Amino acid sequence: MRVYSLQLKNNSNYQKNLDKILHYLKELPKDALIVAPEVCLTDYDYENLDKACEFSEYALEVLLKEVKEQILVLTILRKIDGSVVNQAVVLHKGKVVHAQNKHKLFKLGNEHHYLEAGDGNDILKFSVNGISFGLLICFELRFKELWKRLEGADIILLPSQWGEPRKRHLEILSQALAVMNQCFVVVANSSKETMAKSSAIYSPAGGVTINDFSEAIEAKIDFKEIKFMRRYLRLD
Repeated sequence: MRVYSLQLKNNSNYQKNLDKILHYLKELPKDALIVAPEVCLTDYDYENLDKACEFSEYALEVLLKEVKEQILVLTILRKIDGSVVNQAVVLHKGKVVHAQNKHKLFKLGNEHHYLEAGDGNDILKFSVNGISFGLLICFELRFKELWKRLEGADIILLPSQWGEPRKRHLEILSQALAVMNQCFVVVANSSKETMAKSSAIYSPAGGVTINDFSEAIEAKIDFKEIKFMRRYLRLD
């Protein structure tokens, strides 16, 4: 599987952010897995939450029409039952094949003042094309009990807006998750000035493809590596 981690710098113009995603959908292989950073379409635009939520719904409709054999992963701000949530959506063949609301809000960034936390019940493995996936949103990477829930997943997806002061934490935890769960981990982090970048694809053996200077980090996943590691180092 060809995997692409997009390392994007959010623009204050929502449409330009959507255009960037649409550009990569056209340019990248038609069967690729593409992971975009957390809230890459609108950023955390707390001063304009209604506008951000409205645009997110519009953008989702546009993307659903464009995504065919590719798998696209991103998070969007959505208004549900009167509250705003940060929801990860996985798009494939014109459908949302998985959705989960951010459960662990980042209080240092005041997310809890503006967003409703998900209950965490949707942090579970899910399957697309016979591949087992798990997903964590940014700060959720720090909670080892969530790693446990995703044991057995082939690929764990991590859309993020992880701050530059904690850059090494993102890299160490992502690599540790890949080694501990014997899976691939795809990190797509923002490249805003205050963000860590560090978008990467980690392998079950601890290998990494990372490039802070690229907007699209590419790797080819060989699922035989997962099988080898799980047979070589049995954890049961």
